[in-house]
Amino acid sequence: MLFIFLTVLKRDVLLSWRQGSAGFMVVAFFIIVTSLFPFAVGPDKVALAKISAGIIWVAALLSCLLSLDRIFHADYEDGSLDQYLLAPCPLEVIIFAKSLAHWVTANLPLIIIAPALGITLNLPTHAYGMLIFSMMIGTPALSFIGALGAALTVTLKRGGVLLSLLILPLYVPVLIFGVLCVEAAIAGTQVSSHMMLLAGVSLFSVALAPWAAAAAIRVGLE
Repeated sequence: MLFIFLTVLKRDVLLSWRQGSAGFMVVAFFIIVTSLFPFAVGPDKVALAKISAGIIWVAALLSCLLSLDRIFHADYEDGSLDQYLLAPCPLEVIIFAKSLAHWVTANLPLIIIAPALGITLNLPTHAYGMLIFSMMIGTPALSFIGALGAALTVTLKRGGVLLSLLILPLYVPVLIFGVLCVEAAIAGTQVSSHMMLLAGVSLFSVALAPWAAAAAIRVGLE
């Protein structure tokens, strides 16, 4: 089981890096969306600092949406998804590996780039650590919840819009608690309560999303 998990994880990560275009599109979209806000809001550094955390989190959320459909779509087209059902390990383990691979290839680059974009938004320097930490804790929920949406729409030919409509409401708690963590760090108030709620959302998603996604794939392939 562990060998299959590591094999699927390595395969998806290598395929994403070799293709390059999908990962580059996510990063480019994140940079473009974040960079547009200073032009829209204006040069007021105080106003930018107030909304900087929200801008970065919203941009990360929207960027993640761009890559969700590729979690299972290619495997469905080439028949690999049917083979996963016949694998000598639970389908939930394979979905966990594919969701983790999506986080590594789609969300981890955003976490690395986020501090540099925080400079353009006048994010206070003492909040950079909390921004990175909150994104490390919160973004796994984006990948695992996204995997559930991708599983529900994998058999649809044009499921991209439906996928966004299904997933965006589920992303709201991650967005709220992620922004509150950074804003609390900026204001110098207690962060632990927001961080615990954010971690709870991520743990809940990581624990339940693979099971729900596996059930959705089994129903969709019947």
